[in-house]
Amino acid sequence: MTPSIRELVLAEILLFTTMPGALAQDPTVALGVGSQWRLFLEKPFETVIIGDPRIVDVRTDDNRSAVIEPLKDGVTNLVFVDARGMVTANVKVSVCGVSASAACSARQSSL
Repeated sequence: MTPSIRELVLAEILLFTTMPGALAQDPTVALGVGSQWRLFLEKPFETVIIGDPRIVDVRTDDNRSAVIEPLKDGVTNLVFVDARGMVTANVKVSVCGVSASAACSARQSSL
C-alpha cells in the first residue's frame, strides 16, 4: 500500500492539527504481533491514514470496518476520513511483541 502525495499531505495536516473533542471519544486498541483484529466504526469512511505503517497494516473490506494487522512493537494512530475530507475517527493502536496480554494492558493504561 503506497500512499499518494495527497494522502501524505492530508495525514501531516491531520496529525499536527488539534481537534478538541474528537480525540477524547475515540478508542485505544492494544494488540499483539501476529493477531489480526477487525475494527467497526460508527460512521462510514473513504480513506484510512496510518500514522506509522511499519507498526500496523490495514485492510478495508467495506466503508465501516477495517482489519488491523500488527507488524511490530510500537504505538501509532489510524485516522479515518470520509468522502468530504472530514475525520470520522482517530484510533490509537498499541502493539506489543507478544499476544495482547498483561504487557499490552500495562502499555494501554499508560497511554
